[in-house]
Amino acid sequence: MPCTTLLVGKNASNDQSTMIARTDDGMFDEKKIIVVTPDKQPKKYKSKLSHVEITLPDNPMRYTSCPSVNPKDGIWAATGINAANVGMTATETITSNPRVLAADPLVVYEKAKKRGEKDKIGGIGEEDIVVLVLPYIHSAREGVERLGALLEEYGTYESNGIAFNDENEIWWLETIGGHHWMARRVPDDEVVVMPNQFGMDAFDFEDAFGAQTAHLCSADMREFIEKYHLDLNREGEPFNPRFCFGSHSDQDHVYNTPRAWFMGRCLTPSSHKWDGPDAEYGPESDDIPWSFVPDKKVTAEDVKYILSTYYQGTDYNPYTSHDTGKRGMYRSIGINRTGVTSICQIRSDVPSAIKGVEWIIFGSTAFSAALPLYANVDKMPKYLSNVTLDVSTENFYWASRLIGSLADPCYAATIQLIDRYQSAIATEGRRIINEYDRKMIEQNDPKLLEEANEKLAEMAKKETTNTLNKVLFESSKHMKNGYNRADN
Repeated sequence: MPCTTLLVGKNASNDQSTMIARTDDGMFDEKKIIVVTPDKQPKKYKSKLSHVEITLPDNPMRYTSCPSVNPKDGIWAATGINAANVGMTATETITSNPRVLAADPLVVYEKAKKRGEKDKIGGIGEEDIVVLVLPYIHSAREGVERLGALLEEYGTYESNGIAFNDENEIWWLETIGGHHWMARRVPDDEVVVMPNQFGMDAFDFEDAFGAQTAHLCSADMREFIEKYHLDLNREGEPFNPRFCFGSHSDQDHVYNTPRAWFMGRCLTPSSHKWDGPDAEYGPESDDIPWSFVPDKKVTAEDVKYILSTYYQGTDYNPYTSHDTGKRGMYRSIGINRTGVTSICQIRSDVPSAIKGVEWIIFGSTAFSAALPLYANVDKMPKYLSNVTLDVSTENFYWASRLIGSLADPCYAATIQLIDRYQSAIATEGRRIINEYDRKMIEQNDPKLLEEANEKLAEMAKKETTNTLNKVLFESSKHMKNGYNRADN
């Protein structure tokens, strides 16, 4: 899926939490958030798309999941936090190049062409990865190790980036061809920006094949690179995996690098120069760093804002009222086909029962609100989990999507309503989390967490319904006035 990822190390955040966040930009997929308890986790998994079958371990943990409502193409769990307070988001579709894909082809399902022949089974992909990994890992590093082993055994049919976090670490893994991979630990004081292209711009093989402090990869990675002449780095210069495994296409300059540029611009407006003729990096720069030390501490609200952006304050803003000659020329981060966006936040300054908070945004992030939810529960409120395929104002997914559908064509008439709505959900959501953090510290009663989530869902329903009514009124008035002008 064409998504955007943002990772925040614990010393880069305002509260010493780690955060991994991704927009799941499908094709208008209906999404929900549920809890998968161990008795609901399959013992044997079969992919709908690739037909691969995998026997799973006997000891799954409970975990949250944001699956597709329609199961016809598989689960597509997207993101979650498990009972060990490990978060995961999968996957960021990334790019590669012909040299890599020819050396280690993707493992794609092929139906038999003749009677008597067997189908060629495919590898694992975005449909499968969360279900295969998240219930069985107790740290971010374990997530990399388990997924790496699965990739080596079964292969993958697509190029992907996957994030894992626990209270201390974030790890980012990128697939390389059908069976190879490499992963880096995100520096604690840095943030990572990832559009849909191979991202890592440095890798330490001495560490990967030594102490493995911050680098992991396939066991034969060095031999693989040498055998197929994949290293494009100049002799004596630091190894840049982006040169070897990434794409170098003109399409990147329209679809991918502008998003990395704008995220960097939001996070380091003072320490780097992003605009003008003497800018260090522009929207089409191929050398935008994978990670930065942000100019200030980053909050969950900052992450939500950045993943909602559409080049505000630049000539590329598609919603600007005047034609700049550059309006809408680059792919925005906040787009209308997003199904779900999550921020998996693992906190370090609270008891284990309340470490995991998952911020959920349904629909277009530009017009939707982020609702924080405790992850350490056995079920989610019906307003969030009971999502239908038919449009309904009785769940958070469809109500959010309706707001976006109305606000997008009537931007100027509705954007103030949207700003107030997003602020109200964030403010009241924070207040409820603060309240129940205190209650849990005092009482340590697990029932309080589901009570808190129900209160959060009730609040979200009230604010979303009110905003939907207001946006409907303003957009109807806006369109009526437009039609009247046209008639005249």
